[in-house]
Amino acid sequence: MVKRPPPRSGGAQRAWLITYPLGLLAMISAVGFWIAEPPGRGDWLLALPFLAAYLIVHRDVFNIVIWRTTFAVTVSDIPLVLAFFYLPPVLVILVVSSAILAHQSRSRVSPVKLWFNVTKAAAGNSAALLLILAFPLDPKNADPRAWAILAAATVVAFIADLLSLAAVLSLVQGLRTGRDALRAGLSTLPVTGINIVIGLIFLVALQANRWSALLLVILVAALALVLRSYAEFFRRHRTLAEVYELTQAVRDESGRSGLPDVLLGRVRSLMQSEYATLWLAPQGRHPEVLLTARVEHRGLLDISPTPEAVREHAISTRSATAVGNRFAGTESLRPALRAEKVKDIIVIPLRSGQATIGTLEVANRLGDNRTFREADVQVLETIAAHAAVAVENSRLVDRLRYDAYHDRLTGLPNRRRMIDALTEAVTVRAEDEVVAIMLFDVDGQRNVNESMGHAAGDKLLVETADRIRGIAEPGALVGRIGGDEFVVTLRAPSIDATIEIATRMRERLRGPMAVGSLTLDVNTAVGVSVYPDHGSDPETLLQRAELAANAAKVLPYGVQPFHPALESRAVRRLGIAADLRRALDNDQLEVYFQPKVTLADRHVVGVECLARWVHPAHGEVAPEDFVAVAEHTGQLARLTESVLVAGLRRCRAWADAERPFAIAVNLSARILLDSRFPELVRELLEEHGVDPGLVTFEISEPGMLSDIERVLPSLYRLRDLGVRLSVDDFGTGASSLAYLRQWPVHEVKIDDSFVQGMATDSGDLAIVRAVIGLSREFGLTVVAEGVESELTLELLEEMGCEIGQGYLFSRPLPFERLEAWLNAQTEPESTPTGEVRRLRAVI
Repeated sequence: MVKRPPPRSGGAQRAWLITYPLGLLAMISAVGFWIAEPPGRGDWLLALPFLAAYLIVHRDVFNIVIWRTTFAVTVSDIPLVLAFFYLPPVLVILVVSSAILAHQSRSRVSPVKLWFNVTKAAAGNSAALLLILAFPLDPKNADPRAWAILAAATVVAFIADLLSLAAVLSLVQGLRTGRDALRAGLSTLPVTGINIVIGLIFLVALQANRWSALLLVILVAALALVLRSYAEFFRRHRTLAEVYELTQAVRDESGRSGLPDVLLGRVRSLMQSEYATLWLAPQGRHPEVLLTARVEHRGLLDISPTPEAVREHAISTRSATAVGNRFAGTESLRPALRAEKVKDIIVIPLRSGQATIGTLEVANRLGDNRTFREADVQVLETIAAHAAVAVENSRLVDRLRYDAYHDRLTGLPNRRRMIDALTEAVTVRAEDEVVAIMLFDVDGQRNVNESMGHAAGDKLLVETADRIRGIAEPGALVGRIGGDEFVVTLRAPSIDATIEIATRMRERLRGPMAVGSLTLDVNTAVGVSVYPDHGSDPETLLQRAELAANAAKVLPYGVQPFHPALESRAVRRLGIAADLRRALDNDQLEVYFQPKVTLADRHVVGVECLARWVHPAHGEVAPEDFVAVAEHTGQLARLTESVLVAGLRRCRAWADAERPFAIAVNLSARILLDSRFPELVRELLEEHGVDPGLVTFEISEPGMLSDIERVLPSLYRLRDLGVRLSVDDFGTGASSLAYLRQWPVHEVKIDDSFVQGMATDSGDLAIVRAVIGLSREFGLTVVAEGVESELTLELLEEMGCEIGQGYLFSRPLPFERLEAWLNAQTEPESTPTGEVRRLRAVI
């Protein structure tokens, strides 16, 4: 529910403490002046032109706003100089007071302010007239002595008026406001001096020739017009300058948490309003925001004077809504303003594309006789456009910062965040407790993905994350550090207590989980490591917890603390490394091929070459496992060469059969660090007689970023050979799209995690759309891997993606099965460059 501003205090009533003495002084002075110099009939007639002049000059005002108070700079000092010379003192007081009373009544100011302004002017003029009585004037001689007396009297009236105003503001709104008013008033003293000089010139002219009054009237009107034009010009110039400064400040603050403070304070000052409010609708994990800058408060308040009906009208119409005396078309909303005691208001929707994300609002134009105008609506719309961009940027930065430390699927802290938390935890050592790490490995996740699809597997992971979060001990931190690995870290009394906690959590985690139409019994294996017994750094602790979790998979109770004997797995890896070396020597690795299809016309334009290894004892070894072993044992170059040679051999055979298929081979950044690799590629291309344009090397984006300066020379040499270069797994690294302009690449391959999620996740969809759009602007081919559904295929086609790869077309296949797939699923089609294969249908 929107909070309303608290009722205003009754401090304004204290203004009577100043008004009463001023009024008493003016009354006593008026009575004394009447007795000393009673006005005659001719004086009353002469007072009428002066009253008319006062009423006219008070219509053209140049306003300066200090807090809640509007200072009026007018040419009223000109007729005042003449009145001091020509009228009896009592008529001066009556004429000025009557003109101010009429003007204030028409402006509908409060009674307190009306009578204060009247008595203030009367008391100030009384003080000036007392000075004139002390130094009498000759009504027939306007000599320099008279000039000095009239100027001094006018300045006395000005100072008395200013002191009265500063006193009442100090009493009602505090000494600071009074000082500000006094400072601002003194800055207008030069204007008073100019008015005095003009008034004395008028006096000299009238003394010389009464008919000069006609010319003086014209001159006064011209002065009022010039003043009005200057005021309007000054207002526009100041507004333009302040809008520029505001937008600069908003831009500088974009993406930071201090945006509301910078925005609202400046908007309130620029619009000269009592309130400036920023309301943001709840969006995702961002809650509703309601912050208001108020003229008398330094900080921001969680209040809003805006009636709900006005805000809802602006949101529903998606256009600026202004309610006040000067705005037509919103009369139906004025009762809502009166109910909240709001004078006028402007509400501007903040838009992001086609969505309304919030509103920027100002309420109550300062100054009782001032209201918002159409020009103010235009100014606030300009500010709102910049504010909307700044808000979206701020939320985007916040999201990127959040995504950097959280898992996208489950919302749990990711590996980076868990390592940071462990780094902080191990710095605090307590004798009677340990830092415990429990790693939960979900059993059967891969089977769910293969049998029911990744969507079902993701649902299983989300349900598992929710359960672990619900059963974790108070103070524990739960995170997801891998595909099916969850980590819980907390402080525990001992390793035995940690094992008890892990066992209890595992038992509570077990139980049926609904995944689609099936109910699965999910089991987990838990590995336990503790600081300081099992390591002194987070990476070691996590690694050893993972070793323990792998060992726990074969245990009936499923919980295993780390033990040094588990390090024997390293020996097994060395054994696999030796077997991998023999497999490479004996050409026992097999290369599978996954087709790449153009989305526009369904032509099979190439294949990606993928290594597969079936170990004689361990069975099928996951590619990531033997690739990691190859990297750590220095066999990666041979593995890459083996895959490349197999791909080139098939590429040559396809070319001889007039079916030119391109091949794509994955490269590690470590291979690119070898300066001899480009020369090896050149020799192999010549040996097999393959056109370099039919070969694409795919380099993983995170790997490329790890040592970009060192791999760039090899990239340029490969490009000069004529082979194509592709950025693989794009979007998973920490790079900017701007790097695409610096890298010598021809192709961008969007990571399958974004492609598979784009049909259901607006964030993934936006990322894919941005990558495709900018890549095409840079003239790069875009390949989407992980195409597994018709909906994903349609979205990619609409966005202009050229090539797709995924299970929707075909899984990776050995060469014989690939040929069978081509014969069964494609048909030949002749082109100027040879025969191509076109998919009959996507199944």
